[in-house]
Amino acid sequence: MASTSDIRNGLCIKYNNGTYKIIEFQHVKPGKGPAFVRTKLKSLTTGKVIDNTFSAGHKIEEVRVETRKYQYLYADGDMFNFMNTLDYNQITLEKIILDSPELMKEGEIVTVVVRLDDEMPLAVEMPASVILEVTYTEPGVKGNTATNATKPATVETGAIINVPLFINEGDKIKIETSKGTYQERIKE
Repeated sequence: MASTSDIRNGLCIKYNNGTYKIIEFQHVKPGKGPAFVRTKLKSLTTGKVIDNTFSAGHKIEEVRVETRKYQYLYADGDMFNFMNTLDYNQITLEKIILDSPELMKEGEIVTVVVRLDDEMPLAVEMPASVILEVTYTEPGVKGNTATNATKPATVETGAIINVPLFINEGDKIKIETSKGTYQERIKE
């Protein structure tokens, strides 16, 4: 058993008969009354994010997890197939436990969080950013870099990302996976 002082980002806990991952937390010590911890918890089974407040000293049940590297192979409807990079075993996971499946291209290396008690895959964590090629967008305007105006662009995985006006088809762009936003154009 852990307490609220052990709370950190990425910690997996049992809460309301489910397994949740702490994605954000804040220790609060108000001027009046006892301290507490405000958290955002993401369900590792449904993907829903909930807000919760734990009082100081509250006991929480930690879930033992391990991270393993897997290579994304292909999608079959709402099922995604991955291969362990160490022993080449393959697993199939539902789309709901993936953070941003629309930004995954075949061959991408991802981190799978596995519960050690029963070897159950809980979540798939993408790299912080991915580099994808723009397959369709309206033609770019030369010299139009001063404004913050954006236009939609379709990338090679089929996702639609808002990009600056100077981006053209065939450009490679870096995308932040947590927000699904454009970061920069990659020169080759």
